[in-house]
Amino acid sequence: MRYLVWALRLVVFVVVLLFALKNTGPVDVNFYADHTAGGVPLIVVMLASFVAGVVFALLAIVPAALRRRREVRRLERDLVRLKNDVADRPVSSTSVSPDAVAPLSPL
Repeated sequence: MRYLVWALRLVVFVVVLLFALKNTGPVDVNFYADHTAGGVPLIVVMLASFVAGVVFALLAIVPAALRRRREVRRLERDLVRLKNDVADRPVSSTSVSPDAVAPLSPL
């Protein structure tokens, strides 16, 4: 399975490399206020767009990840507290039948 994953990674790398080598032509990039960067290779523009997208996606994920981390810490504290409560509780030697807890109703 590990070899299959590495083979798939190699195939993806080669495809991306060939795509990059095919898209090296110069393009003009227009910014706001009529600022233009001319002669920039297309693959550089595409890579910059990809990196900007990854950064924005990570910034969108951070608040939810922090929330989940706080929730996990709170739940772990609750779990430790409940385990301590159960450990401190005396063990009762009397057993209760299930009918005494929840009597069966007629059908």
